[in-house]
Amino acid sequence: MLTSKTLRLVEHNMKSCLMKFCRLLCFVLTLPLHLMELIGLYGMYKRLFPLLAYNVTFSYNDKMHETKRELFRNVAKFANSDGTLRLLEIGCGSGANFKFYPYGCTVTCTDPNPHFHKYLRMSMDANTHLAYGDFIVVSGEDMQGVKDDSVDVVVCTLVLCSVRNVLRVLQEVRRILRPGGAFYFLEHVVSDPSTWTYFFQHVLEPVWYYLGDGCMITRATWKDLEAAGFSELHLKHIEAPEVTPMITPHIVGYSIK
Repeated sequence: MLTSKTLRLVEHNMKSCLMKFCRLLCFVLTLPLHLMELIGLYGMYKRLFPLLAYNVTFSYNDKMHETKRELFRNVAKFANSDGTLRLLEIGCGSGANFKFYPYGCTVTCTDPNPHFHKYLRMSMDANTHLAYGDFIVVSGEDMQGVKDDSVDVVVCTLVLCSVRNVLRVLQEVRRILRPGGAFYFLEHVVSDPSTWTYFFQHVLEPVWYYLGDGCMITRATWKDLEAAGFSELHLKHIEAPEVTPMITPHIVGYSIK
């Protein structure tokens, strides 16, 4: 007679095989999108994506308002001795975080997609309590235009899911942060392997990658943060309220250089 442990193992293996088969099926269905990316046609979607992201931002911010407010509550304590606060946001998008930043801080925006600029300007006009530096079109992995130890705070929300190399981005964060500066993050992550969310994250990721402009929904980003070499890491796992099930699991917190 099969033991309960054996039955659980059989169930796990069957679920794993089904997940791999369904993922392969989704991958095959997205082959035309792979081809579009290879020949450069996918670039047209990058022009449309900022508009989609801008509209989704309002709904996400409403649902995550208290989470963001609490996350950025102590940003001001990382200001310089003269009271100035230099903040750089990686993957700023349309400026969804601006309203949560403290009065008078200077914000430098970076994003690899130049087509966000129109919507970024709209957010700047709506948040006049901030001062704004340059909008730098650059990837998070290579911010050569930003000097070493030059900012007090770096912010990154819903971005590490779509970069090519998370650890490389975190190395850049540590490079540009002054000693004692802070890195704030809010990211969706892979779910617990025992859940059906985990199953569908892996099945649908080939499709999600293209709809989300390179977004990967199966990353265990907390492991990269733990390995990045910050002197302090304040991180917690949360379930985002009323958010699409595929991206319900989140991590939120900050680390100190």
